[in-house]
Amino acid sequence: METNRYISPLSERYASKEMQYIFSQDMKFRTWRKLWIALAETEMELGLNKDGKPVITQEMIDELKAHAEDINYDVAREREKLVRHDVMSHVYAYGQQCPKAAGIIHLGATSCYVGDNTDVIIMREGLQLVRKKLVNVIAELAKFADSYKDLPTLAFTHFQPAQPTTVGKRATLWCNEFMMDLEDLDYVLSTLKLLGSKGTTGTQASFRELFNEDNETIDKIDPMIAKKMGFSGCVPVSGQTYSRKVDTRVCNILAGIAASAHKMSNDIRLLQHLKEVEEPFEKNQIGSSAMAYKRNPMRSERIASLSRYVMIDALNPAITSATQWFERTLDDSANKRLSVAEGFLATDGVLDLCLNVVDGLVVYPKVIEKRLRSELPFMATENIMMDVVKLGGNRQELHERIRQLSMEAGKHVKEEGKDNNLLELIAADDTFPMGMEELEESMIPSKYVGRSVYQVEKYLEEVVQPVLDANKELLGVKAEINV
Repeated sequence: METNRYISPLSERYASKEMQYIFSQDMKFRTWRKLWIALAETEMELGLNKDGKPVITQEMIDELKAHAEDINYDVAREREKLVRHDVMSHVYAYGQQCPKAAGIIHLGATSCYVGDNTDVIIMREGLQLVRKKLVNVIAELAKFADSYKDLPTLAFTHFQPAQPTTVGKRATLWCNEFMMDLEDLDYVLSTLKLLGSKGTTGTQASFRELFNEDNETIDKIDPMIAKKMGFSGCVPVSGQTYSRKVDTRVCNILAGIAASAHKMSNDIRLLQHLKEVEEPFEKNQIGSSAMAYKRNPMRSERIASLSRYVMIDALNPAITSATQWFERTLDDSANKRLSVAEGFLATDGVLDLCLNVVDGLVVYPKVIEKRLRSELPFMATENIMMDVVKLGGNRQELHERIRQLSMEAGKHVKEEGKDNNLLELIAADDTFPMGMEELEESMIPSKYVGRSVYQVEKYLEEVVQPVLDANKELLGVKAEINV
């Protein structure tokens, strides 16, 4: 481990090896070479010739393919010191390994042919890995929701006690936000297109020269390159680059996932404070350097921390997209090298943490029941009032009396620190012809969760399960976290 220079925490602590490889130098430069091969093959297949003789031969293509993976980085680095141009340095290095094809590498292309197309390919690979992990987070949440679909718990609005829900129903709220993210991701993924080979200002002027102004032939170049690289097509029009709005769309997907993860992690942190739910805590884990008894929700806090980074990071591509001048400026380059790559690495780390936390969530039913029962008398008053109305009582008078008794019970709890005695107050009040035994029968938590159980079952069956069935080959991912 190097200790004398800065290393991104995203690489060292948070992102998986798979995501790090997608944004690695090897992935980048091997993709450049695949694109050069695709371009040369396309030009050969379209009959590019000079005085009736083919400009590109199968022998040249075979030579390029033979050296598609073994990149001579040392040659490229030395060349870049001289020419100060990364693409031309790699064209030169590739040519050193492929002397027969050296003259036709990058023919008709500009730097953005390899740079921009590679960026799109890498973002697609990154989105596919994000998608895989996102589907698994949804699967784990669905499993958790189903397991606890009928466990009543106190629901909160404004973090104040409200009507009961179930632990599983609450988990479907987290799950559904990730489902929305998956829908957005799938849409952007399905519409992602390569730049193709458009030339220095997007006019394909170089190909007009190479193919003697034959528009019909030139029109075939981009679709053929797209097919060879596994894409449905290329952007219909562009300047020198693909629109930087593409980066904005992609990073907005990451920001959406981060927002969903942040919301879930906040809820888990609050529940851990209430001692109702707890994230995984390993046998030898230390919660606090000073207070040995503490079990801090450190992973959920890390989810929130990284998620905030991703949400803010999405501003970078948006501003870059808005400030590009005409057909191309280079003030995007340094920014997008950082913002796009690190947005993906951070999101990858967030999803690994989500998988780890949800897979190991611990639920404490007794604590949940105790808190719910302490608030349940207040929530049962509507039912009590309706029962008395059925016996001939006046709703308005009953409502006012229950309000008075509720305030008295609230004072008993908050000012005197005692248990909720609302039922005792109601039983002792002549307005209500009900005894304690009858009132206690109304204190069954499951009576107050509404349609929670049904909603969970319906949601999982009709909304989530079809998605999981359609993606069953992606399931089974177990996250490994470094810290």
